[in-house]
Amino acid sequence: MPKIFVLDTNVLLHSAQALESFEENTIVLPMAVIEELDKFKKDHDELGRNARQVIRRLDQLRGKGKLFQGVELDHPTGPPGKLQILTSPLDAPDYGLNMSIKDNQILQVACHLGRSHKNVIFITKDINLRLKADALGLEVMDFENQKVNFDELYSGCRTLSVPGTTIDALYREKEMDWNGDEFFCNEFALFQDEQKPSHSALAVYKNDHRMHLLSSRPDDQVWNIKPRNKEQRMALDLLMDPQVMIVTLVGQAGSGKTLLALAAALEMVLNKNEYERILVSRPIMPLGRDIGFMPGDKGEKLSHWMQPIFDNLVYLMHGGKKEPSDKKIDELISSRKLELEAITYIRGRSIPSQFVIIDEAQNLTPHEVKTIISRAGEGTKMVLTGDPYQIDNPYLDSSSNGLTYAAERLKKLDLHGHVTLYKSERSPLAAAAAEYL
Repeated sequence: MPKIFVLDTNVLLHSAQALESFEENTIVLPMAVIEELDKFKKDHDELGRNARQVIRRLDQLRGKGKLFQGVELDHPTGPPGKLQILTSPLDAPDYGLNMSIKDNQILQVACHLGRSHKNVIFITKDINLRLKADALGLEVMDFENQKVNFDELYSGCRTLSVPGTTIDALYREKEMDWNGDEFFCNEFALFQDEQKPSHSALAVYKNDHRMHLLSSRPDDQVWNIKPRNKEQRMALDLLMDPQVMIVTLVGQAGSGKTLLALAAALEMVLNKNEYERILVSRPIMPLGRDIGFMPGDKGEKLSHWMQPIFDNLVYLMHGGKKEPSDKKIDELISSRKLELEAITYIRGRSIPSQFVIIDEAQNLTPHEVKTIISRAGEGTKMVLTGDPYQIDNPYLDSSSNGLTYAAERLKKLDLHGHVTLYKSERSPLAAAAAEYL
């Protein structure tokens, strides 16, 4: 039986394609949603762009008929659905809610429909609004179209028990044919001896259908750092491989995601000349209360948000020593070997032959990540790093953010590699905080 989905504003702001996501069912937009979209349409960020795109789509649909009566909504793979814009009747109860609040006006429409129709489902990304809807007896859901199961997220590595002779052969030959469990290209395997688990080997599966040994070599050091655990070794292997065009790194604070990405970028740009320059960007998303307006030009404003990047560059330039390295970093920026840019300004660009690092990517929506990756020109490598447990965007969680979405959706591609880093290597104190707090 077709369902009626009542959409909250944040669903449309999260994804402008949400209207096409409900197949042959009926979509209802309360009038309060249209009013809220009008407030966002002048913004120059992703929310404003999504609001404008939805408004234009609704205006196109007016050509099919009266929106308050409902118009047919074509679906690319199935029967058409229906879209309708409704207001609550004047005599509709307020359900004990303050009707001067737009969220409550949206809930009122959903509750009114729920009294006269079956299979009414309220869709919102606002947790508090889901609680209100549930308390009013409504069936309520998050917008699931761009979500992955974080508990089952692709880790980029699996452990296999094999005969010790297989491990010995791998060390001897450095690679071997693989006809066992199906692996994704650039997925890692930790082979452990069935009789003696400490006898092990780390390998990566490539598109030649062979396992290639990752051995500890003197050249494991990349720009003054060496991997401290197997996950960091795997990450560096992907970061230093030009054939892997996009790398996703997921891990807790202090696990080395950004440091490894920057070290590989410096090595590949300045020593190996694989790319022309390094581009580093991160979302403008404050932790805690924002301190408000910041004086200065774009570079001066951006320096505050990029301070974590500068901290890692200082460490890399001096191998962990405390000597100041501002001059060397300034030289990289003035020579255009290093560029720091806000996510806002990446849209619309074409970025060829660059090593691009998108830090704190867990604060981006799947659509924003798609927009950023689509900027990559010929010869560009993209690295997305972040911790899905530290999300500052109020409408994202560990399953719906762009970082985990990209890691899961791109895992079948030969040009993608992913590693989940589990151990904090920043300091014993940082590791304790990540584990116990």
